[in-house]
Amino acid sequence: MNIALAGFGQEGRASYEYWSTPENTLTIADEREIIDGLPDGVPTILGADAFAKLGEFDLIIRSPGVNPKKLPYGEKVWSPTNEFFAKCPAPIIGVTGTKGKGTTSSLIAGILKTAGKTVHLVGNIGTPALTELPKIKSDDIVVFELSSFQLWDIKKSPRVAVVLGIEADHLNVHDSMDDYVAAKANIVRFQTADDLTVFNRNNQIAVQIASQSSARKAEYPIELGDVVSTIQLPGPHNVENASAAVAAVQDYVTDPEVLKQGIGSFTGLPHRIKFVREVGGVRFYDDSYSSAPAASIAALKSFNDPKIIILGGYEKQADFSELGGYIANDTTVKKALLIGQTKNRIADAFTALGIGSERYEIMESTVFADIIRRAYESAEAGDVVLLSPGCASFDMFNNFTERGEQFVSLVAEL
Repeated sequence: MNIALAGFGQEGRASYEYWSTPENTLTIADEREIIDGLPDGVPTILGADAFAKLGEFDLIIRSPGVNPKKLPYGEKVWSPTNEFFAKCPAPIIGVTGTKGKGTTSSLIAGILKTAGKTVHLVGNIGTPALTELPKIKSDDIVVFELSSFQLWDIKKSPRVAVVLGIEADHLNVHDSMDDYVAAKANIVRFQTADDLTVFNRNNQIAVQIASQSSARKAEYPIELGDVVSTIQLPGPHNVENASAAVAAVQDYVTDPEVLKQGIGSFTGLPHRIKFVREVGGVRFYDDSYSSAPAASIAALKSFNDPKIIILGGYEKQADFSELGGYIANDTTVKKALLIGQTKNRIADAFTALGIGSERYEIMESTVFADIIRRAYESAEAGDVVLLSPGCASFDMFNNFTERGEQFVSLVAEL
């Protein structure tokens, strides 16, 4: 079969390994002109018009970050996510939402492992699903963190669909908020009466998505009882994430002791409100994973202490009015240091909400060490310095991991 791989990031590379068989001829297509680490001898179609040249291929594998509208080739377009759902022999618990997907997926996996299940945690959390597929047996359980990009053109829904809170995000890639929500809603689109939809009853969009499902419904937050005492993660949003996880495993685990041990065994993912160190009585926290304003609000709610927050980054057309409104009313936020491409737009949102210039500072320097130093200078003993940008990282860094690792490294040097 003559196959084009549309997009060659992490998922594209996993697709290359999966479809690289003697009966297939592979071609890599990508809108970038230069890609590091291309396999030797594999034909490429590179450049801005690369996806317009794929009409003659038998099959086109769409990497998640490629908008399906760029691939108008009908049934010839497939995806790694669709392939995994079609071939996976085990039940899948799928988790989507704007924030909390990785944490909730990890909590679900932790509970199931504590119960003695063989669990495969895949997807947007970092492990390409196709890489894991050969290891999966029918009596295992898969926990799949699903982004809107993976759900865009999904043809099958998971056995358990978990719909966390949905807020505006990725509007630089999606055509509109409606397009973003429609992609998320695909997680329940093909469910049956035997399946389960878990949803956040306090989020209007999550409720709307759940109403489209034919499956049994389970809403959260739910009363956790003694389980709440074992949660190792800061913030009320993580109590909600734990609540979603408990609701998600109800068909597999009900023993309260197993739930407590499973929840308590998880101490958090890297770059999600992780304590870094204390310097001169000032505690530093790395929440570099925060790429939407709602995530920054959740991080701020995790601390009652006085806070200095580092905000801003790559422009993806987020609305900062809700974040500004929260900061306007939270007197524990002493100062926001505004960085990156979005710094002036965040400042405009703050000004419009009556936040005085003494409570924020537009950082002209793009040297991260200068920004960290300024945050430390703005704090005093008992304060928290919180890196929770509420924006993607691509203006100053390759990804959120690099941003977080640099933060940790620079704080270590203070």
